[in-house]
Amino acid sequence: IRTKVISMGTFLCGSLYAAFDTGTWSWVRFWTMAFAVLFVDMGTTGFNSYFDYVSGTDNKQYNLERDKVLVHEGVAPHVALFISFSLFAAAGVLGLVLAWMTSWYLIPVGGICMIVGFLYTGGPLPISRTPFGELFAGGFLGTVLFTISYFVQAMQVNARAMVVSLPLLLLIGMILTVNNTCDRIADKVAGRKTLSIILPFAMVRMLMRAMVIVSFALAIAFGATGMIPEATVPFMAILFIPAWKTYREMETRGFTLETKGPSMGSVSLIFLWYCLAFTLGMIGGVLFT
Repeated sequence: IRTKVISMGTFLCGSLYAAFDTGTWSWVRFWTMAFAVLFVDMGTTGFNSYFDYVSGTDNKQYNLERDKVLVHEGVAPHVALFISFSLFAAAGVLGLVLAWMTSWYLIPVGGICMIVGFLYTGGPLPISRTPFGELFAGGFLGTVLFTISYFVQAMQVNARAMVVSLPLLLLIGMILTVNNTCDRIADKVAGRKTLSIILPFAMVRMLMRAMVIVSFALAIAFGATGMIPEATVPFMAILFIPAWKTYREMETRGFTLETKGPSMGSVSLIFLWYCLAFTLGMIGGVLFT
């Protein structure tokens, strides 16, 4: 459920920014896009579960997450594969509907997103086994998804929307860094070369701190310069306090296999604090600008 919060949070932020920036809104396109995003995310999670299991990355010795049902509950791998392909097919149908309502250019863009979702843990060289996982996850779940969500509502796209998405890119990259830092022992055994493995832990910790601080600071700067509603500034400033407190608690707890569950809950909460501040700012901008 935590990964679904991330994709749906980005989708909501992109949609609301379009409403503020262009004054356009369509509930039909909103809900069609919402289910398309949800299906792609769920399908990607299924592929991740399948490929991590068959490659031996997820096993009972190194994986303590009870929601890894292939490892702990005996769910057959082919079931995960079938469900994932079915979800991608459903998302493809909704993508065609969205393209019909907006632009056919949406088809290749959505197709690339689905291919990246598959290749994240599948294919001959899975992205998750390289140091570029954070970049791809943040880039596609953050900037690309935000921009597509903006386009579906606004029926246009501009560079400003991509710039506004940068804090989400950083926060999603941080979420993956937390995940990989907790998994670094198991990932090293599995032969992965993630950023959390190739960098010293002190540098990884500095990177995560910077991601939290810079993401909220960027949003405040965007509000101060008029790229997003000025109403966003106080919400970001106020909600940064619990976000930073949550991060510090997570850092004190440590990043291990045993603390991965609480850590992923904490880092997802930080993401929610940001999305809440952004959403309140957008609503204020729509109502009072």
